Amino acid sequence: MDDVSRGLIVIVREPDTTAELDALGETSLRFLEGALAHDGSSRNRMDAAGAWTDPPALGDWWGRSVWALGTAAAGAGGPLPRKRALRAFHLAASRRSPHLRSMTFAALGAGEVLLRLPDDEVAHLLLRDAADRIMAASSDAPWPWPEPRLTYANAAIPEALILAGTVLGAPEVTLRGLALLDFLLELQSQPGHLSVSGSAGGGPGDRGPQFDQQPIEVAALADACARAYAATGDAYWLDGVRLAWEWFEGRNDSDTVMFDALTGAGYDGLEREGRNANRGAESTLAVLSTHQQARRLGVLDLVRVAG
Repeated sequence: MDDVSRGLIVIVREPDTTAELDALGETSLRFLEGALAHDGSSRNRMDAAGAWTDPPALGDWWGRSVWALGTAAAGAGGPLPRKRALRAFHLAASRRSPHLRSMTFAALGAGEVLLRLPDDEVAHLLLRDAADRIMAASSDAPWPWPEPRLTYANAAIPEALILAGTVLGAPEVTLRGLALLDFLLELQSQPGHLSVSGSAGGGPGDRGPQFDQQPIEVAALADACARAYAATGDAYWLDGVRLAWEWFEGRNDSDTVMFDALTGAGYDGLEREGRNANRGAESTLAVLSTHQQARRLGVLDLVRVAG
């Protein structure tokens, strides 16, 4: 479910659609629809025979499915897919997860719906509840992050606040999101390049490069910086998108290119001496998503000039 949700978001965002992409989007949407239980919770894993192997629940995969369904409801290529995605979104978005990260992902889907359908009450209630949850957990302390440690896809949290503040007319929420994103960028940068937390996460006392850096962390930063630029028009955030794409091109702690230019596949982790050569769906979609943001915002030209 996690990977299918990520894939559907990338498909919907892609401006240069093709018949092949449309068919893949239809397959992905049917997968998400089929995963939903009658109460709005979601299954996560399907075996090779097409049978679900886990009970419906409200983990990260539920949040990502809400994100993907909201994105498709707002931007899928035709009225019928948008209608189907919105119906499934409304069912899933009626639930609330006890997990902050799940609610963060779901909030991004709710925000996408509200950008297109500002009177959607289901999306409004979900986004408000998620924003309240994140705001209550963050502070102005030396460690303002709303969790004890960084984990993964961390920038989704400030992105959710920036989006919530924008569509709910709550500038204090937007400002909190921008402040958290700025804190995260500073924490996850070395001079001239991103240096994101590794797979073990990061806490208040951790400094210096960490390894097994995950492409999903970089892609989340690109998404959040793009959202911050949309909310503020401040070119400072374009630099964050540029740094994210440069990380994939090799401007990182190991000077290692993190995607296969021939196939477009992304490598699974940045290591001290190079990279994890596995090329999974999550990492490949992270490359594609980051490239989409960099291309859409004209950052690729800035990368070429800097190079």
